[in-house]
Amino acid sequence: MITQHPIERESFEIIRAELAEHSLTEAQVNVAVRVIHATADFDFLHLLRFSPGAVEAGLAALRRGCTVVTDVHMTESGISGSMLAKLGGQKVCVIDAPEIHAAAEQAGVTRSTLAMRANAARLDGGIAAIGNAPTALLEVIRLVREAGLRPALIVGMPVGFVSAVESKEELQTLNVPYITAVGRKGGSPVAAATLNALLRMAIV
Repeated sequence: MITQHPIERESFEIIRAELAEHSLTEAQVNVAVRVIHATADFDFLHLLRFSPGAVEAGLAALRRGCTVVTDVHMTESGISGSMLAKLGGQKVCVIDAPEIHAAAEQAGVTRSTLAMRANAARLDGGIAAIGNAPTALLEVIRLVREAGLRPALIVGMPVGFVSAVESKEELQTLNVPYITAVGRKGGSPVAAATLNALLRMAIV
């Protein structure tokens, strides 16, 4: 059982009391509430999109000790390493690796693109948690389509104005479990909160 600080517990009670009408399952609500807690933005109740069975696929992967590959260190740092470790999993982010930086400059692509490419083996059966870089999400999508990559779950939450909306729309065309947020909103806190919600459900 994971204990909650009284202030955190009260925050979640307030959020649940203020939720508008929705059609989410209880498991999906758990994700939405934690995202709202991380952002103080109730819009996410209606922006989040879950492919059929996405939560269940994520829980199964976490319970078997999968690797969570993140696009940036902000996403990585927001995900609970202690909860992952309880399940035998780990989180990985290689965007700052010298070889990634050098290869990205040489190839003329973003570091986040090459970071995903370099982690293809970990992503196959693992979880992609993308909270910042649309190019990272687009690379995972490309690997699914062109290389037959099969992540257990893609959490695609890039934020911003350039390719964020389009990458999340493209994600929703894949036959792979995903959780995303439509529109420009998203970010590392949203991706991390999604993973932490799943981790809490996986451990209980």
